[in-house]
Amino acid sequence: MTLRATYRLQMHKDFPFQAAEAIVPYLERLGISHLYLSPITTAAKGSTHGYDVVDPTAINPELGGEEGYRALVATARAHGLGVIIDIVPNHMGVAGGENAWWNDVLARGEASEYANVFDIDYSRPIVLPVLGDPLPQALEQGAIAVEGAEIVAYGEHRFPLRPEDRAVGAVTGEALAELLDRQHYRLAWWRTADDELNWRRFFTVNELAGVRIGQEPVFERTHALYFRLWQEGLIDGVRIDHVDGLTDPAGYCRRLRARFESMPRDDGTPAIIWVEKILGAGEPLARDWGIDGTSGYDFMEEVNLLLHDPAGEAPLAEAWARISGRAADFPPEELQARQDVLAWAFEGQLNGCIRAFAALAASDPQSAAITPEMLRRAIVRLLWVFPVYRTYGLGDSAPGADAAIRAEARARVQSLIPPGEDFVTDAIMAWLAGEGPGDTELAHEAVRRFQQLSAPVAAKGVEDTAFYRYGRLLSRNDVGFDATRFAGDVAEFHDRMQARAADWPRALLATATHDHKRGEDVRARLAVLSQIPDRWLAAVEGWDAEAVRLAPDVDPADRYMLLQMIYGAWPQGLRADDADGLTDFAERLSAWQEKALREGKLRSSWEAPAEAYEGQVKALIAALLDPGQGRTFLADLAAFLEETAPAAEAAMLAQLALRLTVPGVPDTYQGTELPDYSLVDPDNRRPVDYAARERALADGSAPKLALLAEILALRRDHAGVFADGSYHPLPVSGQGAERVVAFLRVAGDVRLLVAVALRMPADGWGEAAVTVADEAMPLATLFADRSVVVRLL
Repeated sequence: MTLRATYRLQMHKDFPFQAAEAIVPYLERLGISHLYLSPITTAAKGSTHGYDVVDPTAINPELGGEEGYRALVATARAHGLGVIIDIVPNHMGVAGGENAWWNDVLARGEASEYANVFDIDYSRPIVLPVLGDPLPQALEQGAIAVEGAEIVAYGEHRFPLRPEDRAVGAVTGEALAELLDRQHYRLAWWRTADDELNWRRFFTVNELAGVRIGQEPVFERTHALYFRLWQEGLIDGVRIDHVDGLTDPAGYCRRLRARFESMPRDDGTPAIIWVEKILGAGEPLARDWGIDGTSGYDFMEEVNLLLHDPAGEAPLAEAWARISGRAADFPPEELQARQDVLAWAFEGQLNGCIRAFAALAASDPQSAAITPEMLRRAIVRLLWVFPVYRTYGLGDSAPGADAAIRAEARARVQSLIPPGEDFVTDAIMAWLAGEGPGDTELAHEAVRRFQQLSAPVAAKGVEDTAFYRYGRLLSRNDVGFDATRFAGDVAEFHDRMQARAADWPRALLATATHDHKRGEDVRARLAVLSQIPDRWLAAVEGWDAEAVRLAPDVDPADRYMLLQMIYGAWPQGLRADDADGLTDFAERLSAWQEKALREGKLRSSWEAPAEAYEGQVKALIAALLDPGQGRTFLADLAAFLEETAPAAEAAMLAQLALRLTVPGVPDTYQGTELPDYSLVDPDNRRPVDYAARERALADGSAPKLALLAEILALRRDHAGVFADGSYHPLPVSGQGAERVVAFLRVAGDVRLLVAVALRMPADGWGEAAVTVADEAMPLATLFADRSVVVRLL
């Protein structure tokens, strides 16, 4: 079946396969061609996302098991829909004693048949950072005991004993300590995880253990279910989660493609393969991996840049610096955040990386004089400034595209290198290029460790730290975004879309995901502030004075970011006198604010929550959104929302129209058919009211949903021009030309005109026009009654 448009569903026990099956007829009417499901394999009990897979060989019973999945697929096929699933090759869930493979490794160590599945350093016992206190204190407190064949900590955490120790019975005191010493693992204080962990985890999550997917037996064992589903026609493709966590992403993707191709479908349809990949500024996606493109964060960034008016950059940056006392621009914030997370959260991985490079350096006379301390200084500084998530060298080779990345990294780090130690950085660059001296196997290990460290440092430093510290305009802080940039221009967008048509016509196009920091329409509404910075800042001055009166000890930066979020995420239809609705919104904002404060790590953190300060911020939110205490604020905000509503709707529809018409496959994240004013997860994974959406689809009462259905119908009826059509930018002239994106999609005799007003001018379009085949089409006519035009010529 033709891949036209996907619909992303987050599967969990409260939204199982049966619930997805129930909405298939609605999705068919909407114009969707493929369901796009979060992981369906067995995850930790109660998982709301599925990425904590505990058994990759079976379909999750909480979702309905294989029987339920087959029923869903049958219903989807009956309605002409395909199915694409999310797969998780990088890691597995290991908490709660539910992972049989992990338990076997704990019980048998390297003798386990699953020992090669997990990325563990077996030179010492497996560190399990689960204790609330150091081990001696936990033993003194009686927090650890033996029950049957298990060690139990705090009556909650259970770990298997070695087979030879399972008949020991109840032991205490010194005998218990000696029993613990004999195990293949070591129970440790939770605070030691960042420094002492000897197995690769996902980012900083101790409950997710890295998998050695690059080893063929592990690949086959963990992918057997996916290949069977493909063979039986129960999936049409996959989306690969966190591909940059793997040792060799390129090799993995090629192997996956080859395995799918070894089992061809009767109709010859190839498997769809998308990768979750964050591309750095200017970073190309490799065209030789055998994939169809990314899962869409790059497009989310491309379209978001268009929505911002460059004129707002300077005044908003200056205001942020004045209010917060922090840097006006993003780079200093990013550098500090990377330094912080590397020092605080990745010491164990960093030490492993340094040891690997030290062994490599010592293996050849040319580099033997490089000390571990020199390597530490060089590696740390490179990780502070590395321009992308990672490179893709293998120790003895590297792809050509990596050369530009290494050159940029080398240039960025130059001013940070200790005097006289340039040669150490140059040596690391040579090893990353596969051209340095020393043992090949040691080079492979050192390069692997660097590349699997640079990615999480980038992710945690930028997206999960700096983005929560920097508040110039929060619509420019989201997954995959380059916050050093504020706005983009139409010409650049056209260039990127022409490249998409040539290289990635089947890549996914997303503007909302299960991981976004702010809903797609929160970002669109906030982008409007770039058009009216003076008006916004004048409003904020009054609102902030009210906030200071209500909560004088809340940090000004936190107040300013909160005011942005109240405006940006204000629910559709919420009245300023709706006490119950305001209370619900306040609770959602409080959850966001708590997460933002802890991720930012300036005034609170997950490790040491500053509950008193967090309470002050929550009290401020409650007061501002109280119809009594916040009456003046709420009345003024309501007027501001009404004033900016036309521009916000234009931005929302522009974002939607471009996602649906440029080269690629548009994805609709669950529920975002209607305005999406969600906050960071778990808020963006709340239950969706599909009955309301079905009613709105039937009566055409919702502009966003109506436009979505209209263009999806065009995609269904004229699939060729969207799937294979060329992309031709159209010239726009006259007043406001920089506010319009216009292009043709052409396939054979079919021509599709797309004209999108990014920002509606207050004084009209004047004589401005878009030219199509020598015919000038006045913008005033095109946009007479709508801000988006998509039609066949």
